[in-house]
This record gives sequence, C-alpha cells and structure tokens, in this order.
Amino acid sequence: MDDELNYAEMLEIPVETVTVRRKERKKKEKEPDLRERLVEEVNEKLESEDPSYAESTPIARDVPYEGRKKKMERRVIVGEFVAVCALCAAIFLTNIFLPNSAINTFVRGLFGAGETAQTDMRTYSEFTLSPVVNDTVNAELAVSETGVLSFTSQCSVYSPCAGKLASLNGNAETGYTVEVKHSEHFSTIISGLDHVYAAAGDEVKSNIPLGYTDGNGEVRVMFYEDGTLLNCLTVNDNTLAWS
Repeated sequence: MDDELNYAEMLEIPVETVTVRRKERKKKEKEPDLRERLVEEVNEKLESEDPSYAESTPIARDVPYEGRKKKMERRVIVGEFVAVCALCAAIFLTNIFLPNSAINTFVRGLFGAGETAQTDMRTYSEFTLSPVVNDTVNAELAVSETGVLSFTSQCSVYSPCAGKLASLNGNAETGYTVEVKHSEHFSTIISGLDHVYAAAGDEVKSNIPLGYTDGNGEVRVMFYEDGTLLNCLTVNDNTLAWS
C-alpha cells in the first residue's frame, strides 16, 4: 500500500483521489493427502483398463497324485524299517543283559510253541494199544519170547496206535515192511504185508486199515522204544496190552 502511494505522488496525483484496492489472496487449496492421490491414480488407471494393471490370477500348480502316493509309501516303509530295527536291537540287548525278561520269555514261547506241538515226547507206556486185526477175523495172535507179535490170516491189518508212516520198504513179491512212528521215542514195525494203503509221510490212524495180507505169509508186528525191541506185550484174544 505504501508503494502505491509513493507511486501516486511521483505522478503528482493527489493522494486523496487514489483508490487503493487490495487484492484478495486466494486461499491455497489444501493438497490432497498422498495416500488419497495414490488411490485416485490407481482407480483412474483401473477404469482406463490399462493392461499393466489387469487383475492377476494365481497359477494353481497341482502335485501329481502318484507322486504324493509314492512319497507317502516311502515314508511308511522307512518308518516300518526303523521300527523293526529298534525292536531287534531291544531284543538283542535284553537277551544279553536281561535273559529272563518278559520280552525274551514271550519270544521264546512264541517261536517254541510250534516246535513243541510237533514233537511228541511220550513213551510206549503212555499209549493204549488197539487191535491189529478186526474182531471178526479168526486169526491166532502169538507173542514170541522176544516180544514179537505174529499171525497168519487173510485180513486187513491196522496200526496199533495212531502216528505217521516213517518208512515203506519191499515189494508185492517179497512183501512190504512199514515203520509207523507214534512219538519221538515209540514206534512200530509191521512186515509181511501184501498191500499198503499209505505212503511214507502220511498220517496213520488206528481205526483205518494200514495194509492187507492174503494169508499166504506171516505178518510180524514189533514194538520199539528208542530203537530197542520191547518185550512187554500181552495178548488176550485180539486185545493187546502192556504187561
């Protein structure tokens, strides 16, 4: 304002006639916040369909099913292998340091059960003898001084006790000889058979015919305990018993 008055005086213009007008300053508009500006710019570009701002879709990467399955199987196999190794190591260590532990007792019983069931340790005196010929057969049974039972008759021949046919020897011309093993210690040998109805290794029953004789030759029945011929047999008609 002072500058304008000085300028009027220089031009010799009466100060009273000078009208001073003040220029109103425009209020400075408040600049929008930086965040708002960025949002507006992004919105403008999206509205303009700028390819560089196109919406992106994540790419799905599928893992093959077979690959996952094989990976899982490998993990299971590795886990089982580790478990077996740990169990074997535990059994080995307890077998050395704790031979009477519960786990060792269990394992011995587990693996020894089948062996015990297959091995019959009974002696001859624990067996009850059955007739070697049918009751309807008119055959004379005789026992020698050495304990050998013999007879001559056309009939079927039975094993005196159940067991397993351990061996079969001979032929139809000379006659067959069989050995029936009743237990680990006790066995019976029968000779003079014309036909045999079982093969080596077969199970033998006391109530099923083992062989047949045509009556032309003598049939001999011998009882053994651990390879020793037994001489303790008695005969009453067709009934056999230990003396």
